[in-house]
Amino acid sequence: MTTPTATPSPAAPPAWLTTGWNHVWLPYAQMQTAPLPLPVVRTTGSEIHLADGRVLIDGIASWWTACHGYNHPHIIQSVAAQLEAMPHIMFGGLAHEPAYRLATRLAALLPDPLDRVFFTDSGSVAVEVAMKIAVQSRLNRGQPNRTKFLAFHGGYHGDTFATMAICDPEEGMHSLFAGMLPPHIIAPLPRDPTSRATFDDLVERHHHELAGIIVEPLVQGAGGMIFNDAATLRHLRTTADHYGLTLIFDEIFTGFGRTGTMFAHQQTGVTPDIVTLSKALTGGTSPLAATIVSRDLYDAFLSDSPAHALMHGPTFMANPLGCAAANAALDLFETQPRLAQAATIAATLRTELAPCRAIPGVSDVRVMGAIGVVELDHIENPAALRQDFIELGVWVRPFRNIVYLTPALTISDEQLRLLCRVVGEGLRKRSFLKKRTKKLL
Repeated sequence: MTTPTATPSPAAPPAWLTTGWNHVWLPYAQMQTAPLPLPVVRTTGSEIHLADGRVLIDGIASWWTACHGYNHPHIIQSVAAQLEAMPHIMFGGLAHEPAYRLATRLAALLPDPLDRVFFTDSGSVAVEVAMKIAVQSRLNRGQPNRTKFLAFHGGYHGDTFATMAICDPEEGMHSLFAGMLPPHIIAPLPRDPTSRATFDDLVERHHHELAGIIVEPLVQGAGGMIFNDAATLRHLRTTADHYGLTLIFDEIFTGFGRTGTMFAHQQTGVTPDIVTLSKALTGGTSPLAATIVSRDLYDAFLSDSPAHALMHGPTFMANPLGCAAANAALDLFETQPRLAQAATIAATLRTELAPCRAIPGVSDVRVMGAIGVVELDHIENPAALRQDFIELGVWVRPFRNIVYLTPALTISDEQLRLLCRVVGEGLRKRSFLKKRTKKLL
């Protein structure tokens, strides 16, 4: 392991960065004021190596994807072999072994009757396909009016138009498009008897127009790392069954060990009708996503009529390189103690983040599996706090009012404790600066 360091001091950015800056459009950034991003030249394990020689410990595994750490040799070897044999082949009318083997393995990992896998190339599209399946299954069965979805405050399901429409409408990312988005029902999660009664009334009023319910099980990720529980999800299952609704679990964030089990729903006793997967599916190596569907929903598309077929087919769906990476990532879950590592991470996060509770402005510290969250009343300057973390040798991206850690499941104990310590130091520094500013004023 390379010791993280804030030295040498940042050097002049490389030419490829300054030249390309005039042509690149960054995600979630106001380009007029955004600083130059950090130039990365290499990754390994849980380390990000910068062009100027600095090394950062990655606390978020590249948006939760690199669950086995960066550059795992088994994944690299599998992708290299596939690259040499066949980088890509269209999935329409042709077949290749990595995709068919991956579909078989995913179906075996998920509970019956989830056994049909539709591959896409991003999480947003996987959710769109789930929505399309839920609606078209109704259309194919003569129910043309059930086209809306019930989603939840704090939820996030993607940035495409269909998925924006089922995200939390108040969370800010997509409010600009409110007038262009199809209306759906967005409600509080039914976490207690009072909210369940309100929820039940809402569904009773709208069930005739609903195709399904979509939720992130146990943890709503990009909406603020908001936790929910098995009882809540069981209530959703009961409600879906009562009204004949499709229950969709968006496990793009929670899947592949992140919450402590291979999939979050395994902790709940609830089997959804559709599961969406992406992010850690390939161990962070290649874009790939999957929508896994129950047998009953799949049967709704079987007909003599071509109009009943699912008319969807991304150009790079089931791309062989991504499928090879995903198969290799599943190999590692089968041969390495990843879930035990997630449990160890959880224990360390609980211990090491606990002191953050005493920092002024911190409202909650919570942990589930390999997810650690420090919630604040607010964060005045997330960019400045992120820079503080960089100067202390770690890569952590605060957003809204939270600082979170979602490290690789392979992170070392030393690296994880460093991350927790730096989070505390960064928050204490910001708290001190805030107090000092108030005194000066």
